[in-house]
Amino acid sequence: MKRSAIIAVGIGLVLAATLIATNDLSAILGAIGKAGWGIAVVVLLHVPQTVASAIGWGVLLKRREAFGWLYALRWVRESVNALLPVAQLGGDVVRARLLAQRGPTLADAMAATMVDLSVEGATQAVFTILCVALLVAGPHGGAELPLAAGVTAITVLLAVALVAAQRFGLLALIERLVTRWTRGRDLVGLNVAVLALYRQPRRLAAAGFWHLASWLLGGIETYAALHVLGVHASFREAMIVEGLGQAVRSVGFLVPGALGVQEGGYLVICGMFGIPPQKALALSLIRRIRELALGLPGLALWHRLEARHGAAAREGTVS
Repeated sequence: MKRSAIIAVGIGLVLAATLIATNDLSAILGAIGKAGWGIAVVVLLHVPQTVASAIGWGVLLKRREAFGWLYALRWVRESVNALLPVAQLGGDVVRARLLAQRGPTLADAMAATMVDLSVEGATQAVFTILCVALLVAGPHGGAELPLAAGVTAITVLLAVALVAAQRFGLLALIERLVTRWTRGRDLVGLNVAVLALYRQPRRLAAAGFWHLASWLLGGIETYAALHVLGVHASFREAMIVEGLGQAVRSVGFLVPGALGVQEGGYLVICGMFGIPPQKALALSLIRRIRELALGLPGLALWHRLEARHGAAAREGTVS
């Protein structure tokens, strides 16, 4: 798996570098330079999205957790998925394990996290469909519709597959295998806890509301990013770029950080609205800057939480 991750990262980096190098690197860097401190605004506009996602996750937990703690774990999750070769999924394992260190059983923490991941995927599918509806309702050339339909279909299929897998036995299998292979009982009750959450429609709806709000807030971030780059796009266009861009990232979830996939997606999607390739790639790089600006402190926070837990465990052993 390590070798596969390294190969995926290498391919993604080569693809991203090729796209950037063949589309006037000086113009791309010039656009980013002109954005200046506007990039800081774009970075800060991502914080409300994390807030909304953290609230949505908290709704699914068995017991009430301090919001600051949930926000910190969501921040760590996004940092791990964005910057480490974990196929955009390892961060969810990390946040569940960190949560379990504070009281809930690992089975309960993992159950809420897995259902939260499904709700997030389902609301992304809804968001993508809304963005495609905006595309169809407004002026368009028609050539972009196959791409929009394709990424929408894949996003919906991924969401349905994740929910179906959880509802119909995948987690029960994982629970049995972990118990057998490790002789540990940390995940005993995982499948039961997941199914119990799926029988609580009000909590699922509340979580869905907050996750959909998070996706919509992403449109504001994209709108701001386009404007600091000097692209006077409408809010409708920014929302479509955000929705289809996130869908493309989901399709490339096996590539760490969607390297190359995101850049290629922005080239095509922004081209629908006559946005030059240099500005499209500059938009992608601003998103990468945001991931670094928030992700590196997030990884440092993860290290600190792990170190603190390790120290507490050693003290408990000594005492």
